[in-house]
Amino acid sequence: MTAKRTIPFIVATIFIDAIGFGIIMPVLPQLVMEVGRIDLAHAIEVGAWIGLVMAVATFLASPVLGNLSDRFGPRRVLLLSLAGLAADYALLTIVDTLPWLFVARALSGIFGGSYAAAMAAIADVTRPQERARNFGFVGAAFGVGFVVGPAIGGFLGELSPRAPFVAAALLAAANMIYGAFIFPETLAPDKRRGFDWRRANPLGAVRAMRALPGMSGAAAVLLLWQIASLVYPMTWSFYCTAQLGWTPGMIGASLAAVGVAIALGQSFVVGPMVARFGERDAATIGIAVAVAVFVGYAFVTTTWGAFLLIVPIMFQAPVQPSLSAILSRRADAGAQGEVQGISAMAMGLGQIVAPLLLTGTMAWFTGANAPVHFPGAAFLVAALFGLFAIAMLRRLPRATRTSDADAADQMPPSVTV
Repeated sequence: MTAKRTIPFIVATIFIDAIGFGIIMPVLPQLVMEVGRIDLAHAIEVGAWIGLVMAVATFLASPVLGNLSDRFGPRRVLLLSLAGLAADYALLTIVDTLPWLFVARALSGIFGGSYAAAMAAIADVTRPQERARNFGFVGAAFGVGFVVGPAIGGFLGELSPRAPFVAAALLAAANMIYGAFIFPETLAPDKRRGFDWRRANPLGAVRAMRALPGMSGAAAVLLLWQIASLVYPMTWSFYCTAQLGWTPGMIGASLAAVGVAIALGQSFVVGPMVARFGERDAATIGIAVAVAVFVGYAFVTTTWGAFLLIVPIMFQAPVQPSLSAILSRRADAGAQGEVQGISAMAMGLGQIVAPLLLTGTMAWFTGANAPVHFPGAAFLVAALFGLFAIAMLRRLPRATRTSDADAADQMPPSVTV
């Protein structure tokens, strides 16, 4: 019964988080220009710094919220994070200077670190062999929310650049109220552990990773995959303009198509692939498909070819939930929040590094001094990181069994070791 009440709430939370993230994308440039009283060229530069600040905030907050989840339970952490997001979006409706805009987006990154508590709640109520499938539901929710969010933001942005923030605040507040009545506590008191600042920070998280066999390697795979997969949100709009000559409308249509492919993959591909191949092999296949698609986008020059390459994106859907499940197997029930905090921290680090590696590469190969005009260069960088991820994934040791229900992460759920 707990799982039946927990998983729908977590899926709704991630869906609303994705909407809240996407809903502001169409209006952020206009808001930066309005608040900073600057032109578009300078607004783009400021927007890059805002993104970096938000990523750093998530990186620092994730291990804290993950450890708080292990101390007090995911329920309190998630509800407080939703309240914080609602207040933060409300703040964004009234900010009138760039420093306050930076503060507001940093708060978005901090409270967005509740992803760790959300994933820990799913791990608390799910058998190890079912976690990849349920983590896949979370990925589907994010994919659908990422499609819905920009559409709502674009519509409301026509009314006012502040209107999307009002909608995001109301959504977060409504989900918090819903969770207060529906969402049960998932971590029993006897499985909780004390909060320790020595563990609830990036350096402490690194020490915790090293204390568990294979944890560092699994987190490194997740980091490499995060950098590779960020090639889409980091470069897509610029790539489509430079490589394919698309209009904003065509770019929006392609993003919607990508979101649909991700949602379909998370809903219909993750479960069968993990059941058939196991988490390790499912993740390997997904990354291999992604690498092939990255190489395709590096060289494609036609609209029909670019849209055709969107189809196999659904088969990379098992990667993220499988890696999350592999990580969760490497800790006991009382440390799932910390483990998912490590996961979120690795993804946050990827968000910090990716702009330099991906956007920087594209900027160089499309600049006036480039040795050759090659807008797809960033996709080759992404493919390289995908190959590194596969190599490291195949070298991971078996997970240390934390209960009789655990099976090795490289085996299908029906196989025991």
